[in-house]
Amino acid sequence: MKSAISFFKKETVLSIAIILAVISSFIVLPNKDYIDYIDFRTLALLFTLMGITQGLKKLNVFDILGHKLLRTCKNVKSIIFVLWGLCFAFSMLITNDVALITFVPFSIIVFSLLGNEYKEKWLLPTVVLQTIAANLGSMLTPIGNPQNLYLYEKSSQGFASFFFLMVPYTLISLLLLVATTLVFTRKSDERTDELVLPLYEIPENPVHLISYILLFVFCLLTVFHIIPVYIPLIVTALFLLIFDRDIFKNIDYSLLITFVGFFIFVGNMKNITAIHSFLERIIEGREILVAILSSQVISNVPAALLLSAFTDNTNALIIGTNIGGLGTLIASMASLISFKYIAKDNRDKRLPYFKLFTLLNILFLAVLSISILILN
Repeated sequence: MKSAISFFKKETVLSIAIILAVISSFIVLPNKDYIDYIDFRTLALLFTLMGITQGLKKLNVFDILGHKLLRTCKNVKSIIFVLWGLCFAFSMLITNDVALITFVPFSIIVFSLLGNEYKEKWLLPTVVLQTIAANLGSMLTPIGNPQNLYLYEKSSQGFASFFFLMVPYTLISLLLLVATTLVFTRKSDERTDELVLPLYEIPENPVHLISYILLFVFCLLTVFHIIPVYIPLIVTALFLLIFDRDIFKNIDYSLLITFVGFFIFVGNMKNITAIHSFLERIIEGREILVAILSSQVISNVPAALLLSAFTDNTNALIIGTNIGGLGTLIASMASLISFKYIAKDNRDKRLPYFKLFTLLNILFLAVLSISILILN
């Protein structure tokens, strides 16, 4: 019993997905249509991208780039800009959760090296800004986060259409991040000329690095519907199996199973006429609002999977679930990554972090919600 409770706390969204899938299967009994529920293309792309990004992370590619950028910083203000800027930029390519897994620990190291006074004052606002930056930067591309990839594939639109749909909100987000940082650091004049960062080893053999970059290009070609998904899937799986088996341990299988669970649940809900009609009536014409509100409770990935079954207005769901990643701590599951790192570093900082996180998220959510009303 204790192990089950422990698993539920650790993998809450996965547990809910499995429970919903099992309950719904008693209403719509398992049959051959279940296979059609599952979007295998999205799952294959997610698996491949996770493997490639974990491989690049293992090679310290992102840490090395961050280290080089921070060497140019001379004060706290520039350090904060670089640290959240790394999350904002890299989340577009390596997903918001990998960006946070990479750069939040990096930030803790940086402020620890600067000393307790710097760490006490600047670590929490920096990590909150990094979290917001990762969640908002990731909305610009189909591969920035899982719900984008799913909705992009479902909509069958081109990359350019997706990109230009989200550009206005991404630019507004960037301006908000800059303005917030300037407000936080307006009275700051701390110099950091003597910051000595840890050195990250550059891979002596560039073959793995070049291979991962080529595999990433294959993934992009698949996203652009230029090559079939089985090519990067098979090639990546074989490469990892032969040259880098440890990467298999770091792939987020719980996310993949979560998708499967929600695919089954949503597929069954679509086959229950009364529920299908009811949800369609609620969502129609209110897609963005419902997506934002749903994300606050069940997070934006499940919200995207659920709502997409009851509306064809995919663009509205893309906007709603991305902006809906702001707000509560669970609105985007990636936000929990930062919270866990802060709690691990200093448990006493959990409440102050939560308060600042909630305050800034509500502020960003309010401004971006207003921008939605203006732009739509």
